[in-house]
Amino acid sequence: MLKQRTLKTAFLYAVLFLVALYFIAPLYVMLVASFKTLTEIRNSSIIALPSEWTLDAWKKAWDGACTGMECTGIKPYFIATFEIAVPSVILAILFGSLNGYVMAKWRTKAADFLFAALLIGSFIPLQLFLIPLAITLRELDIFGTTVGLILIHTVYGIPLTTMLFRNYYVNIPDELVKAAIMDGAGFFKIFFNIILPLSPSILMVSVILVFAGVYNDFLFALTFGETGKKPIMAAVQNIVSSSYGVKEYNLNIAAVMISALPTLLLFLVAGRFFVRGLTQGAVKG
Repeated sequence: MLKQRTLKTAFLYAVLFLVALYFIAPLYVMLVASFKTLTEIRNSSIIALPSEWTLDAWKKAWDGACTGMECTGIKPYFIATFEIAVPSVILAILFGSLNGYVMAKWRTKAADFLFAALLIGSFIPLQLFLIPLAITLRELDIFGTTVGLILIHTVYGIPLTTMLFRNYYVNIPDELVKAAIMDGAGFFKIFFNIILPLSPSILMVSVILVFAGVYNDFLFALTFGETGKKPIMAAVQNIVSSSYGVKEYNLNIAAVMISALPTLLLFLVAGRFFVRGLTQGAVKG
């Protein structure tokens, strides 16, 4: 019996190792290629380590690559992405947490209907929103601006954060809120002084999901992004890596690797809070 269990465990770990290898292999190939010269990329195996490590592709991708007619690298677009992502994450989490608190502690048919409508709306394909969004932004006179993109990502992130916080706050005892009301605390005082301090894990989950969604956005960035200040994903797509008719693959790969670093680091640093926050909000609701 013990031997059979050992064999099953060994088989399970072997399968997990192969699956992990399958997903890590493309990242490894891109990483080593970004440190190779163009000549070595052409002449060596894609899995071989560089014979001569160089950061030239990374340096050029950061501040020398051409995106359209401008050869400023991806640095300005990298900064522009954070100018959009940070306010969008803060606003989406703020409004989503307030919505979740209301829907979890003031349960009515209207609240349940609104919650269902929010969830249904979040699953509608993004392409269907383009024309209404374009009209709305035009009427607000913020079409093609950073403010317009912040508004779009905030609105689109609210259904997700509402769902996360609502399911999480359902598990907080109602007696805690009732006791605060009896002590004379108002709505916002209860929320900011009692409820929000109990929410670090779900806050981290929301930050990871909303930031990843905003940072990796391509459709809205390409359609509504400000000219010359588009988010990073739209800029990476438009890199012109041609030098005298030669395609610089290492330059494109380095640009992609740089653009992927923030979300990768965020998951590595805060990943342990991710599962904890999801499971704490999955008991009931």
